[in-house]
Amino acid sequence: MSGDTLPMHLAQDGPSESYEDLLSQWSDLESGLGMLLAVPDNVEGFHQKLRQHDRWMQDLLEQDADTALYLLFQMAGTSIAGYSTTHSLVCAALCHIIALELQLPAAQRDSLVAAALTMNISMTALQDELAEQTTRPSVEQQTNIDAHSVKSCMLLARVGIKDELWLAIVASHHENLPLTLPGSVPDPMLRLTHILQVTDRYAAMISPRRSRPGRSVTDSLRAVISAGQGRHDDVAQALVRHVGLCPPGTYVRLENQDLAVVLRRTERLNQPLVASLIDPRGEPYPHPRLRNIALGEQRIQAAVPSDAVKLMINHAVMISVARSQLPRSR
Repeated sequence: MSGDTLPMHLAQDGPSESYEDLLSQWSDLESGLGMLLAVPDNVEGFHQKLRQHDRWMQDLLEQDADTALYLLFQMAGTSIAGYSTTHSLVCAALCHIIALELQLPAAQRDSLVAAALTMNISMTALQDELAEQTTRPSVEQQTNIDAHSVKSCMLLARVGIKDELWLAIVASHHENLPLTLPGSVPDPMLRLTHILQVTDRYAAMISPRRSRPGRSVTDSLRAVISAGQGRHDDVAQALVRHVGLCPPGTYVRLENQDLAVVLRRTERLNQPLVASLIDPRGEPYPHPRLRNIALGEQRIQAAVPSDAVKLMINHAVMISVARSQLPRSR
């Protein structure tokens, strides 16, 4: 198959308005967050507006977690333009998911998610610039990268943020954390910072830049887990338990050599519902072919980095196809 982007019309019938609405809401959320992060000094009531975006994100995750994950991983794996905002939103959503999985107190969850949304706020434009450039950072760029954690903390304090836990997580999110002894009660700040570091590394590794392709999700998970230096990491394990080994929105190669996109999770981590997009000869299917791995319809051979897939996918149609497989309520 050539490297050209191929149009893909996956269904004759258009998706329902509800699927379009979910897509537009996630797009509006990302756009609104981008404006907040771009010019925080010019935003009146910055704290309140950021919390509104957090609640908006929570509502969308609660409406349909699989659709949310599908769209988030598609954004992380394919978006270079507006990289900084996309990365912050993906990290915030994953932090929210892990916080629920680990049953963190609500106040800690709020500080963690706010930190995820704003950890790079002092270098939003620079982070977008770095995602687009093919060369190594200049000396000036590297200096700003090295200082961004502290600068982001100072900027947040300047715009009126008084949540000390939020500020501390942002200030320390690139520091080497001390080891926590087994059985000990971890310091909340250290624990929350560790959660943010795990999600930050994971999301960064799966995201492509001009200077390098993104990694597959399985390679990214291995790297995150191996960073624990052989220690059990309940944060990485919570990430795996909830989003799965191959989360919705990521790509996989099946045993029959089809290339497929993951649509929804099932009760088994490595057996999601997928849709075959490209046949073994490298030709796109005219319509997606649903395969429920949990029912023995093929097996996943390997995860595939998103930049290896040269297709334009109609996300609204894919979401509609996935939702059609949900059990009908009586």
